[in-house]
Amino acid sequence: MTHTDVRLDAAPDLPVERDALVGSAGRPGRRQRGERLMVPRAEFRSYYGRPVLKPPPWEAANIAGYLFLGGLAGASSTLAAAAELTGRPRLAAGLKAGAAVALAGSLYSLVHDLGRPERFLHMLRVVKVTSPMSIGSWLLAGYGPLTLVAAGSAVTGRLPRLGRLGTLGAAVLGPAVASYTATLVADTAVPAWHEAYRELPVLFAGSAAASAGALGLLAAPASEAGPARRAALLGVAGELAAAYRMERRLGMLAEPMRHGLAGGLLRAGRLLGAAGALAVAAGAGPTGRQRQRYRYRPGTGGRVATVAGGRLATMGGGRQVTVGGAVAMLAGSVCLRFGVFQAGVASARDPKYTVQPQRERLAARTSRRRRSP
Repeated sequence: MTHTDVRLDAAPDLPVERDALVGSAGRPGRRQRGERLMVPRAEFRSYYGRPVLKPPPWEAANIAGYLFLGGLAGASSTLAAAAELTGRPRLAAGLKAGAAVALAGSLYSLVHDLGRPERFLHMLRVVKVTSPMSIGSWLLAGYGPLTLVAAGSAVTGRLPRLGRLGTLGAAVLGPAVASYTATLVADTAVPAWHEAYRELPVLFAGSAAASAGALGLLAAPASEAGPARRAALLGVAGELAAAYRMERRLGMLAEPMRHGLAGGLLRAGRLLGAAGALAVAAGAGPTGRQRQRYRYRPGTGGRVATVAGGRLATMGGGRQVTVGGAVAMLAGSVCLRFGVFQAGVASARDPKYTVQPQRERLAARTSRRRRSP
């Protein structure tokens, strides 16, 4: 026998080490002196450590691609309208065509994940204001034809007035198309998405602006690339600020965004975005007014243009640097969307990201009730 045995009768062959205490004398819920805890204290996480939530059944290539391409299309339409209104036809045409291609890819990814095309049409049977999926479906239904009309007119040169109307209409719906997917994923029960409802719209809008600006830098000559460059730089700044704020506020729920596949993708996205922004800023060429400034250099036999855009532009390498930066920014935006998607899936698979925040909220509510008179 061990010292944990207790005497239940008067049998002389059993050693008497301590008596069993019953009732109030036993102090239920408290261990007696000398008693060993034979099993660990119960600490609820989930049933045998199994996930509390069912992970999203979506394929990463479909839904993460849908998030990226939809954001690229919406921001490109808005930037295309700004370029057209400021007299930059080549930038506007390139962005309109890019928006149409991105929209087609986005719809293909969505329908491919749904399985059958008619399922998208079924979502248009009703309008439910409280459902991001319903509102998003109607946004795409209205935005798609406008984008195609604008791109068709820009490419063919026909029906310019109708093309202008399509451009302006797509520009109005573009910001909503670029950011509604953040509300769509935040409206789910996936912990990392649901708790990031404040920062995700800003993060997705910044990423969309950066990718649209990068597309404009690739499609337009340097003389028309000013709005695209500004949009790209502002988008990267907003994206990095929102990501930093999100990880700081989420606390434990930000762990899936720092580790594993999601953490690697998000780090790569930040590095590519920052490096691309630096390259785009360094490769900025001279403006139209600056190109008209000349000075006479002795011994050259003529005037030599002065370039105020930096050494890279003077050496003729500004365009190559800008293209490299734009490609890096596009790749960073792709990594960001895929990283956010993978972080949500990882948080749904681990039950602690579901149970622990709920217990903390319950404890906070209990504490507030006790403090209230």
